[in-house]
Amino acid sequence: MYWTLELARHMEDAPFPATKDELLDFAIRSGAPVEVIENLQELEADEEEQFGSMEELWPDYPTSDDFLFNHDEY
Repeated sequence: MYWTLELARHMEDAPFPATKDELLDFAIRSGAPVEVIENLQELEADEEEQFGSMEELWPDYPTSDDFLFNHDEY
């Protein structure tokens, strides 16, 4: 399983919190690339386990804290 920012972008509007099956259904209905669907299928999750955010699907998902913004300069 691998994620990229391009692939993760397809899950931005996912109905979090959601189960693996709900996320798969969303990805299929929204026309996500096959790589996104394969990543979701590879998740090891119980039937009722819920994912609350993209960070739970991809622990290395970058957040705004990961980028070096110097807000004091503006």
